[in-house]
Amino acid sequence: MKVDPLQRFCDLQNRRQFIKQAGIGLGAAALSSLSGPATAGLPTGCHHQPRAKRVIFLFMAGGPSQLDLFDHKPDLERLHAQPLPAEISMGQRVTAMTRGMKQVVCASIFKFKPQGRSGLMMSELLPHLSSLADDLCLIKSTHTEAINHDPAKTFFCTGAEMPGRASMGAWLSYGLGTLNRDLPEFIVLTSAFWSGKVNVQALYSRLWGTGPLPSRHQGIAFQSVGDPVLFLSNPAGVDRESRRKMLDFVARVNRDEQQVSGDPEIQTSIAQQEMAFRMQMSVPELTDLSGESPAVMDLYGPDVHKTGSFARNCLLARRMAERDVRFVQLFHRGWDHHSNLPLHLRGQARDVDQPIAALLTDLKQRGLLDDTLVVFAGEFGRTTYAQGMQKRDVYGRDHHPRCFTTWLAGGGIQGGISYGKTDDFCYNVAENPVHIRDLHATMLHQLGIDHRRLTFPYQGLDQRLTGVEESRVVTDILA
Repeated sequence: MKVDPLQRFCDLQNRRQFIKQAGIGLGAAALSSLSGPATAGLPTGCHHQPRAKRVIFLFMAGGPSQLDLFDHKPDLERLHAQPLPAEISMGQRVTAMTRGMKQVVCASIFKFKPQGRSGLMMSELLPHLSSLADDLCLIKSTHTEAINHDPAKTFFCTGAEMPGRASMGAWLSYGLGTLNRDLPEFIVLTSAFWSGKVNVQALYSRLWGTGPLPSRHQGIAFQSVGDPVLFLSNPAGVDRESRRKMLDFVARVNRDEQQVSGDPEIQTSIAQQEMAFRMQMSVPELTDLSGESPAVMDLYGPDVHKTGSFARNCLLARRMAERDVRFVQLFHRGWDHHSNLPLHLRGQARDVDQPIAALLTDLKQRGLLDDTLVVFAGEFGRTTYAQGMQKRDVYGRDHHPRCFTTWLAGGGIQGGISYGKTDDFCYNVAENPVHIRDLHATMLHQLGIDHRRLTFPYQGLDQRLTGVEESRVVTDILA
């Protein structure tokens, strides 16, 4: 029997639509079974009572030197310029930049002093932050496997070295939803070191991407030039009323298409177009600092007046916290100090010291620090051995993932404590190791999430931020 080609085409299309919609239905059913019923008395998405509502993540891209900022090792002075003992390095992996080179101990030239009632040892490079030592929880035993920048940043931001996983902020958006319907749940702000003469790696949008999660959880990167968000302003000749009519028409067309195809990304597109429309009002108000008092502007330092500076981004982060943006991530680049570290680290510390102290102070004064978790981290630390040492005050340090310092403040974290220890050479973790996955688990815990239960089914595996490896909440640092 001769088959009509048009009829065969229609049959094939119907079969494709059935399979597609059935697949979507199965995925939705799986997701529904994973999420389970809401727990009475808890905020949406929470597994237990949260201590924090939002996160401000200060990411120091390039790898700050813990030896020169947070992890005081005075005994290295007498070992300066001596070979690093083999029993300390134990043949561990190093980068290609120092492979085969003599590993010579390099003591920091910077002075440390005990700060606050807690007596935390802090570097002279951080005088403003040191005044808030009693609010900080220094984790000196952070460690990771990644030894190069790109996989290390990807690991810290997404929980895996390989690209393709969802970022921290995307997971929180997916798990907890929004607190503010007029702004995105996840906003990214970027800045760079004061001098363009240092090694500054690129940043990639996958660091704030969604991986397999629905695309509506993507982080929104604000721009430092022009509109804060690309295409925020209407084109010439298009007023707000015309934009509203256009969006209504497009939404009707999209809903009709969704009835046919069942594609959940269409609903995402409709929601994001509506968010963009609301952001045309909310973002200009958010980024307008004219209402901030002179005292507040002075608190953040002179760079607050420079668009795109780290200081200005810190002030914007406080304003976002006030408006209940769930996750704000500040990237500050330029910490990759392979040579002339003392010069460049001074400049880098100048960039961030006063603004971070101002952010913590400002949050405290407004009653926001109690439920805002502030996290400071780089993708790894720096080596105890020198790289390119020319004289006592001219040296660099290579990448070091085996131990480095991160810190947390607010959001139900104990202040004025130092957790974990490194060995005398600051080369290996000696006590209470904290993997990046443990840091992720602790962050989620403070937001009311059990990291083992925040999952998304994809390619036959329940994906999660902390992966399938064993991870723990660092309960010793919780208030």
